[in-house]
Amino acid sequence: MPSSTRVRPPLLPVLLARVRVPLMWGGALLLAFGGLLHLSWWVRGPVFAIGLLVYLRLGRVRGEPRTVAPPVRGRWMALSSPADHVPSQGMHAYGQTYAVGLVAEPGDGSRPDIGWRPLSRAPEDFPGFGAPVYAPVDGVVVRAHDRQRDHRSRTSWPWLFGMIAESAVRELRGPAGLLGNHVVIDLGDGAFAALAHLKKGSLLVRPGDRVAVGDPVARCGNSGSSTEPQVRFQLMDAPRAWLAAGLPFRWPAEACADLSDAGLPEAWRPFRV
Repeated sequence: MPSSTRVRPPLLPVLLARVRVPLMWGGALLLAFGGLLHLSWWVRGPVFAIGLLVYLRLGRVRGEPRTVAPPVRGRWMALSSPADHVPSQGMHAYGQTYAVGLVAEPGDGSRPDIGWRPLSRAPEDFPGFGAPVYAPVDGVVVRAHDRQRDHRSRTSWPWLFGMIAESAVRELRGPAGLLGNHVVIDLGDGAFAALAHLKKGSLLVRPGDRVAVGDPVARCGNSGSSTEPQVRFQLMDAPRAWLAAGLPFRWPAEACADLSDAGLPEAWRPFRV
């Protein structure tokens, strides 16, 4: 069961979280169009560099991790995990400092591997697509986005190389462009749980609904900036990801035997819930 300890992140990381996305985009616009304002490169370049540094690497919240339940059942694998490195997705932006990305890995060869061909696959080709996703915490749903289609996979090497540009374009839509269909749950003590990349039309909850740990809330999909059908979970200090700082969490030992010392699965190592 989730811990009842109130989440109190330190002030500086929270302030950086609130300004990092506006600062990054402001710096990028200044770099591109600051010449129209007769600003020199010596002004535009450092502003952009500071924005990029805050966006990617600064603003890590440290503290005692909160205990939450795994959002999936069965045999899965983490593509990225804070058990290996933080920030787990390579950046602190959008509350994803401690995010974990989970894909179904039955171990029977049914999950396609990365290769040169085919360039992409239908989401139905992956065993995780449509798998139930469960509430990892008790709380009240405050956001439920369910309008994005489930796109084809990005599991070929050419597509993976192109994901950097694709993610940048998706980011123009805001957090929903990156998270795809998602649910955000208010734990009631300053923390918010986000479940992302969900299947279109699968959400079973809407804002205002109260959920308990283990309640089904949606199904695994391939919406937003995802390479294949997966479930992303992250804990944040705000309901809107573009202003949120990521918060540390762990899974209870009794829920999964294959956990690291951090209480989380290691990347690319299958585990069973």
